[in-house]
Amino acid sequence: MVFQPCQGKTACRDDGQRCLTCGRTLDEIRWLRDLLDQLSAMAIEHDYDNVDAFTNYIAHKLPKMIAYRRENNAEQSCAD
Repeated sequence: MVFQPCQGKTACRDDGQRCLTCGRTLDEIRWLRDLLDQLSAMAIEHDYDNVDAFTNYIAHKLPKMIAYRRENNAEQSCAD
């Protein structure tokens, strides 16, 4: 599946299951919003002055974590 970013709340049109603009399910959209809310709450709670460094760290680290987990899941599937 290809990730399609949100086009903004004013662009959203849904059928009760998914956004008709980006194609993502409403559960997926809600999940991502919750994660972003948690990340922003963390930055605020820790009073980070360098929010750009925080977000750049996440943007740099996340693709590596995804690749690592995918690789490990594939290896575990082959072992089963």
